[in-house]
Amino acid sequence: MDLVGKDESPSASADEEGEAKPDQKRHLPPKLLAKIERNRQRALLLRQARLASRPYTPIGTSNNITKPAPKVVDTGGGFFLEEEEDEIHEVNKVIHQPGPVMEFDYLLCEECGKEFMDSFLSSHFDLPVCDNCRDNEEKHKLITRTDAKQEFLLKDCDLDQRTPALKFTLRKNPHNIQWGEMKLYLKLQIVKRSLDVWGSEEALQQAKETRQENREKMKQKKFDKKVKELRRAVRSSLWKKESASHQHVYGPEVYLEEEDEYKKTCATCGHQLMYEKM
Repeated sequence: MDLVGKDESPSASADEEGEAKPDQKRHLPPKLLAKIERNRQRALLLRQARLASRPYTPIGTSNNITKPAPKVVDTGGGFFLEEEEDEIHEVNKVIHQPGPVMEFDYLLCEECGKEFMDSFLSSHFDLPVCDNCRDNEEKHKLITRTDAKQEFLLKDCDLDQRTPALKFTLRKNPHNIQWGEMKLYLKLQIVKRSLDVWGSEEALQQAKETRQENREKMKQKKFDKKVKELRRAVRSSLWKKESASHQHVYGPEVYLEEEDEYKKTCATCGHQLMYEKM
């Protein structure tokens, strides 16, 4: 009886895998497929540039230097001398292909309208302004985190947690190097964030005035409290306690018949002393 087996050849499995891969790509979104194609084209261009800079030697050709055997001459002094002949070099002509032209995404400056590749504001704060148009004194001035919170009444959550989070750059403290690094923000972005928090400049100004009034009230309360404490201290220093004890000065004694006792009364404080006689 003949046994019939299934045909499981490598070519059949390879065809099935080749058919499966396009099916997998079909399920991918168009953006991801476009990104894969761009990466593949970029890899091909880089490979061509690498091959152009360092071309491989073709198979079957020799790039070796041909050097004939040196001639030996007897000098008669007990040793032989080898005559060196001019080396014949075979130089292969190498044709260098031009490198690929890479297209860069240039940024457009908001101030002058010119294209540029990179700048300080674009790399640190995502602001498309070139270095030539950067104004460090007024428009693009940097501000510390503490000044931003005090001047624009912002909290830590407004700077870090509110989306989008504001970017900053770190610098050493100029007052003391041993202190922690300062966080510097772009003042232009801080002003926009304060308007998002407070709604308008009038609301921000009103909040500043209210906070200033509360500070003045707290200062006045502290001042009044210190004045009261000072008055108490002055009064306690002027009051002197009498060190001598009071001595009673009794008048004549009086006999009480009902109780059968005698009584004396102090002439200064009115204290009464009751006693009996045996």
